Amino acid sequence: MRLAFLIAVLGCASAQTRLAVQPKDNGKALVNPGMGWVLHYYDNSLRPYGYRLAAWDTVEDFPGLSVVYLRLAWSYLEPEEGKFNWSVVDTPARRWISRGKQVAFRFTCSESGRDQAYATPRWVEKAGAKGYRFTPGKGVDSNGANWEPDFDDPVFLSKLDHFLAAAAARYDGNPEVAFLDVGSLGVWGEGHTFSSTRKPYTAGTVKRHIDLHLKHFPHTLLAANDDFASQGRGQETIAYALEKGLTLRDDSILVQGGGKEYLSAEMAQPFWPKLPVVLESEHYGGSKQRGVWGDGLKYLEAVEKYHASYASIHWYPREFLAENRDLVERMNQKLGYRLQLVEATLEAGQKLGVNWTWWNVGVAPALPGGHPAVTLKDDRDGIAAVFVDEGFDVRSLPPESAKPATRALEFAYPPSLEPGRYSVFVSVGTRTGTARIALPYPAEDGQRRYKIGTIEIEEGGGVRSR
Repeated sequence: MRLAFLIAVLGCASAQTRLAVQPKDNGKALVNPGMGWVLHYYDNSLRPYGYRLAAWDTVEDFPGLSVVYLRLAWSYLEPEEGKFNWSVVDTPARRWISRGKQVAFRFTCSESGRDQAYATPRWVEKAGAKGYRFTPGKGVDSNGANWEPDFDDPVFLSKLDHFLAAAAARYDGNPEVAFLDVGSLGVWGEGHTFSSTRKPYTAGTVKRHIDLHLKHFPHTLLAANDDFASQGRGQETIAYALEKGLTLRDDSILVQGGGKEYLSAEMAQPFWPKLPVVLESEHYGGSKQRGVWGDGLKYLEAVEKYHASYASIHWYPREFLAENRDLVERMNQKLGYRLQLVEATLEAGQKLGVNWTWWNVGVAPALPGGHPAVTLKDDRDGIAAVFVDEGFDVRSLPPESAKPATRALEFAYPPSLEPGRYSVFVSVGTRTGTARIALPYPAEDGQRRYKIGTIEIEEGGGVRSR
């Protein structure tokens, strides 16, 4: 009698028709759409900072690296009119894309280095485009080694128009591209001429360059530099960029110290709720040498204040990581979005009841959006059932755990589901159950689904034996 009772108890215990969990964030860096670290492979020239990496080396050891950034002069890509050298960017891009990462671009028309005297191809000048020789730090100088176009010159704009058309034929709407800077204006593509000719340009010039990029890249995220507002142009240019759907980037984090480590956080406020803000730090070595970098925590503070989704690795990546590992780890907990399943309860009855709470502990919204899902798998890892919470988009979660969302749902079982024990996985992705967003949990199945336990589906209700 006692043995029979024990068997009955064990039998009831094995039928786990209720699962309640509170998953713990494992602290892992996440690589997700629309966020992450951006590695400067080309940085205005063909040398720094990824150029010396071996062909096989995509710096997989850098946690959270999601985008390789190819910033270089137009002249490298169209050395002769109508003849393009796309291999310059395709070669490094393909390495990272093959690892599931994305690329981003800036095509510049003015550089201050001696090896980029003609960032705009020299044939543009020979075609009649007006421009100015300059010496960095001095301004316009007839004996200067570098040449900068007049950014309003019609010949220059016509040739630039053709180049952007060729680039757009390859990259506009391409899912391999995270974003493209409007980089055709100002020295280094930053929109100002402080380190080149020092010639001022109007807000109309900025708008003209924005419009030219929009003409050719209507399906790609474009980024406007915060320095578009410099040299007396004011907020008109930034408001125009926002109106036209561009995001904001700031290239000047930790260039200065003394309370000026970042200057445009307020400018970012209307952007971040709907667009991924991009931050670029000063060249790490230069910032450190001048005593500005310190412990780097102002970079983390800027990520928080701007609600940034992207942050740059503006140096040799492994050197930067070795000297800033704690900072990188801390930034990875905040940068972009970080979705957590606070708690979940599943009840296997007439239908599958799901009650769960989600929140976002990152500093930015989950802008790509996505729907939570439950997947049941059998003992051979086969997908037995998928249930998607289509009524809830994680994009609606406010950042920094401001307001969690609790959902109570019931799902009918698919007719093919048989009684038995199933592993329970959670994920976030499309309406049809394809997982897209990495979560900070172990027991991942290789397709961004995460096991949280097991549940018994009993015969009866919507489930019957075959």
